[in-house]
Amino acid sequence: MELEINFLSAVLIFTSLLVVGISTFLSIKLNEATRWIALTMFFASVWSLFYGLELASKTLEDMLFWIKLEYLGISFTPAVWIIFTLRYTGFRDWNSKWVILLTFCIPVITYLLVLTNDFHHLHYAKTWLEDSGPFPFLGIEIGPWYLIHTIYSYLAFAIGTLILWKRFQFSDPLFKTQTQLIIAAGLFPLFFNLMYQLEIIKPYEGIDLTPFAFLFTYLLLGFAILQYNLFSIKPIAHTKIMENITRGVIVFNSKNKIIEYNPASKKFCANPSKIKMGAHVSEIFEENQKILALLESFEKQTITTEYQKSGEIFNIKIESIPILDRKSILGGTILIFDDITQEMKINQQLREQADDLRQLNDLKDKFFSIISHDLKGPVFGVKELIGMTENGMISKEEFIEMLPEVSRNMEQVSILLENLLAWASSQIRGEYVEPQEFQVLPLLENQKKLLGRIAEENKIKIEIDSAEDLRIIADRNMMDLVIRNLVSNAVKFSDPGGIIKISANSGKDQTVRIEIRDFGAGISQENLIKLRDGISFTTRGLHNESGTGLGLILVRDYLKKNKGHLEVESEEGSGTAFTVVLPSA
Repeated sequence: MELEINFLSAVLIFTSLLVVGISTFLSIKLNEATRWIALTMFFASVWSLFYGLELASKTLEDMLFWIKLEYLGISFTPAVWIIFTLRYTGFRDWNSKWVILLTFCIPVITYLLVLTNDFHHLHYAKTWLEDSGPFPFLGIEIGPWYLIHTIYSYLAFAIGTLILWKRFQFSDPLFKTQTQLIIAAGLFPLFFNLMYQLEIIKPYEGIDLTPFAFLFTYLLLGFAILQYNLFSIKPIAHTKIMENITRGVIVFNSKNKIIEYNPASKKFCANPSKIKMGAHVSEIFEENQKILALLESFEKQTITTEYQKSGEIFNIKIESIPILDRKSILGGTILIFDDITQEMKINQQLREQADDLRQLNDLKDKFFSIISHDLKGPVFGVKELIGMTENGMISKEEFIEMLPEVSRNMEQVSILLENLLAWASSQIRGEYVEPQEFQVLPLLENQKKLLGRIAEENKIKIEIDSAEDLRIIADRNMMDLVIRNLVSNAVKFSDPGGIIKISANSGKDQTVRIEIRDFGAGISQENLIKLRDGISFTTRGLHNESGTGLGLILVRDYLKKNKGHLEVESEEGSGTAFTVVLPSA
């Protein structure tokens, strides 16, 4: 095999060997995604190397031998270019069997047809030795498969270029520069090949300048990668980082258009489909002036706002980071979104728990005050009375006269003691609720019987209006204490000769409403607000009965534990109505 090196073949052989060396080095240095650009350079240099040897050959047989090796580069360069663009832009299924099959099917067939062209002439219909130029070169007449492979090559480079452009058209300047350089490296040789196919630029009616164009662009690209560390920030790595950040990140350029965002950012928008490359901020957050104002600021800011999505309100914290150049000119803004809905709920719960704890402490102080005063006073009074009777200081007749008053005091002490024990039980070890189904009427009649004597002594009449078949589901012992406290309060604040009306009726949403209404002193507006807010207060009854405020606290607590609640209506001087609402059976 005799070779005669000419100027064109020398240029091709030398530069292709240089590009082979650069591409081999880059394939080791670069990461997996950008390594494919080095492989594209390698296959293009294989094409150029053997085309240079083809131009240095003197016989047709030698030229056909080199062209079979040359087609390793010609066939597979477009396929490797497609894989590079898919990997570089982060396409996840780049290595699926269908992508690989569709990408490499035609290159493999092309290479096999070139190897066996003498038997079918599908790729080259005819070949001959052309000696009309300064040196001999291969003359060809194209076959049908040559056209198929040419169309495939153009489509491959066009699709790859489109993939790159769509992914990085709104990206930051670094990625945009890289992308423009890569696109130029793909389109520049394609232009010369098109001119060759159309016979517009075809020196000596047969020289193909495409390999020269490939070598020129890839030589520049290789030096750019080596000299300026062009791919030090790799889009695929950048994309992976953005995908794995749990907080939402949106990057806007100086025109307030999106140039980058991560998947997590979509959950911070009421309409996620609006977040896309090139979208203007006013299209995405048109109703949120706080966010729009962030993009006009030259300073780092943090705001909290809320948005509604699927009927649910979310609280978000947004941090804005302005992107300033060396002259402090605003080049864009990074918005970082953080969902603080749960955090705000927890903070609210902590505040509520702090309030509850403060009220509990106040209640504890009141508890000891009750023990030292309201409970101790009557008990010590009875003790002194008994002692004075034993010592003869009080006669038997005087003692008997005092018994009704002592009895009334003991009734109050009994109710107070029961409330204290119930409250202590619920605070120390919690209250175990035993819900059961029972009739309302016996519950009301039993409490009327227990408090009837106190009511009669004050000439107060208790009336009950309830259907016999009305039933509720609740803890019976707790409901006894609830009704007893409310009826006792009604007695305390009713005028002599007054009426207390107790009624029970079916309510809405499968509930039973038990109303205890008196027509006595009523509750002041100030105390009514405290009562509705669950704040404890004390008031002496119309018959000088002492009060602790503990009873209503227990009433609310027990109703809550039985899935019920307390309603209150009152007008000072006209009376009060307490309504117990409980689930019906």
